[in-house]
Amino acid sequence: MGNFLAPPAYKPERTGPEADAEYRRLRWQVFIGIFIGYAGFYLVRKNLSMAVAPLGVLGFDEAMLGGAMAMNALAYGFSKFVMASVSDRSNARRFLPLGLILSAVAMMFMIVPVVAIGPENKGLAVTLMGVFNFMVGWFQGMGWPPCGRVMTRWFSIKERGTWMSVWNCAHNVGGALVGPMAAYGAAWFGSWFYGNDEKMYFLIGTYAFPAAVAILIAIIAYCLIRDTPQSCGLPSIEKWSGSASKNYDEKKSEQTLGIKEIFKTVLSNKFLWYIALANSFIYMVRYGCLDWAPKILDTQGADLKSAGWAYFAFEFAAIPGTIFCGWLSDKVFNGRRALPTMLFMAIIIAVIVVYWQFVNHFYIVVACLIAIGFLIYGPVMLIGVQALDLAPKNAAGTAAGLTGFMGYVLGTSILANTVLGYVLKMAKGADGSYNFTYYFLLIIIACLLAILFMAMTYKEEQYLVADRKGEHLPKKEEGTEEKTEE
Repeated sequence: MGNFLAPPAYKPERTGPEADAEYRRLRWQVFIGIFIGYAGFYLVRKNLSMAVAPLGVLGFDEAMLGGAMAMNALAYGFSKFVMASVSDRSNARRFLPLGLILSAVAMMFMIVPVVAIGPENKGLAVTLMGVFNFMVGWFQGMGWPPCGRVMTRWFSIKERGTWMSVWNCAHNVGGALVGPMAAYGAAWFGSWFYGNDEKMYFLIGTYAFPAAVAILIAIIAYCLIRDTPQSCGLPSIEKWSGSASKNYDEKKSEQTLGIKEIFKTVLSNKFLWYIALANSFIYMVRYGCLDWAPKILDTQGADLKSAGWAYFAFEFAAIPGTIFCGWLSDKVFNGRRALPTMLFMAIIIAVIVVYWQFVNHFYIVVACLIAIGFLIYGPVMLIGVQALDLAPKNAAGTAAGLTGFMGYVLGTSILANTVLGYVLKMAKGADGSYNFTYYFLLIIIACLLAILFMAMTYKEEQYLVADRKGEHLPKKEEGTEEKTEE
């Protein structure tokens, strides 16, 4: 397995107009590869949540299914950090498709507990679902890190925010397709496997059909992705673009580090810890608003359909918001990530206050959720970009993995799900009314803490504007002109 995943050897470097043209072409090719590849991961990620209702019809206990669902996020939080260190020493062209295929296969096996064991032994069946869902979450951790590796190798620090803002929309695209695929997959292929037993058709639409599509996407991604420019006989992105991060050292940054060196490099970087802590509070705001929006709307008497459309609007508002935030980071703030993140989180505080004061007005609540969706995903994306910026290229995946671990384990599982869930449980009064004061106060505090920790990285990024013409950039060979993306 080690040789299979090992990074490809560097080829003799080529220069000149033909090499430049190939560089530009390959940048688009690898970008498309990681975009559709990462979207594919979201086709086989949280499918169990789509299956809870039909599983309940079969006789499975929904409370027990909730425990099986939790295994996914728990595994993903740990895997995103652990597998990132493996990704930093692996060929992204093979690592990403392998993770996607393993996720798809594990998702297919979610059918086994339902068919082979059934609700008659629901304890054993749900336990096995939890095991397979844990495996899905673990293999999902092989998605983001190789994409981060590709980004640091093919896109320079002064354009990375824009490119990553577009790439980050892949998870919105993939996530949005899960519902339609579940419906159409069941309608198209359910009878092939279960004949007239329509109550079993959902197994094909929810698990098998998305998994089959994900495997196809993995093959396409493998054909498109290339690990590094040097493996294609091209110069490093720093040499080609003339832009480099403050910590870039051509000799050291292009080497493959051992796992001990990777962890030492990442864990000893205080700025990475600052943004990791900021990320935990950003995720608390993200999932604290998203996951509990249906509950808050339910207290107003909103039906499931209305709550579902509010959920949908929150997610899709993220696409223009993320792209705008990335563009702002590159073009207005000269590649700095802390300032736009702090700005967006400050605006979110204002939106949360409006949300709080008009929590009993359905349309104002939906408008606030759309605004939060527009604003929150930009900071989520920029945290990942900043992790890549602050760490050496050969430890970039692990750096991003650390922020992901803090975001999902501390920010989502502990703070957004457990703490806020308890607060909302206590918010219901004896007369059936709700007092959401502590819920909104905790979200506002999370925004303030995110701003505080991001502010600690402000000075570290100032070199990007100290000399807009290229301070701290690698020396160019005589006669070489700086390349810019067309």
